[in-house]
Amino acid sequence: MTFPRILTVALLLGASTTSAVEPPWGKAENLGQRMLLEATSVCTDGKGHYAVSVPREETEDLEDRLYYGDARELVEVPRPHGFLSAETFLDPRFFNKQGIPDYQGRDLRVYSELSVDAKERTCSLRCGERKVSLEMLPGAEARELLRKATYAPNPQKYVPHALLRDSKGTYYYVDKGSSSSDSRNFRVFIGPRGDLKPQKMTNVVSDSEGEIFTTKRGELRLVIDRAQTPLWVEKPSKEVALRNVPVEQNLSLIYNELGVYTGIRLGTPCDDQ
Repeated sequence: MTFPRILTVALLLGASTTSAVEPPWGKAENLGQRMLLEATSVCTDGKGHYAVSVPREETEDLEDRLYYGDARELVEVPRPHGFLSAETFLDPRFFNKQGIPDYQGRDLRVYSELSVDAKERTCSLRCGERKVSLEMLPGAEARELLRKATYAPNPQKYVPHALLRDSKGTYYYVDKGSSSSDSRNFRVFIGPRGDLKPQKMTNVVSDSEGEIFTTKRGELRLVIDRAQTPLWVEKPSKEVALRNVPVEQNLSLIYNELGVYTGIRLGTPCDDQ
């Protein structure tokens, strides 16, 4: 698996629902900004979807970035942690059984990849095991698109936090806000695979000893404690022991089978594949 230096932007259909942000080259007012804009590659599938690849700029201490969108709006694709390039992006909706199950703590089987060769002017996209050929836009056309487009944060508002299951197959899933400022905004979903329902939250306790998520359904509480067996507490006399299901090893299950994220766009180049 190769990790190209150049990054691509992808399409998000419909009107923007997030506040605009400034692209890496700003308004392309100085030489450095214009050089970065010119070094950025734009790939398309010919169906109105675009992937824009922004290379790493060491002189500006700028990491490579990946965007996805249409000609009007491009959203930033979350950059992976560690030494992976921005063109290798998390999308658990697609699974690659040939991927490395543990690369620096990451399961690359749920990562997809955009490959860009700026010198050869070629692009391709891999979503799981599916490969799609893309076409690189000519320089002038690419720069015109990049100048006219608006830029927005990734549309994913929540990310997985915890997954538990009882002995009868009922799942208890918790996610939280994706941004640092919203990371204590938790949601709880409960139900069988494919039919988890959101619960009305009334209180959250989170500290070094564990977490308690209280819902509106009476005294129902989901307890995740690092020192104790996780419990679903319905009444003082009724406690259901739960089993922790590791999130990182079950991202494909979370995004494809629980029903929580059915039909949601993740703001990646695989949204329209």
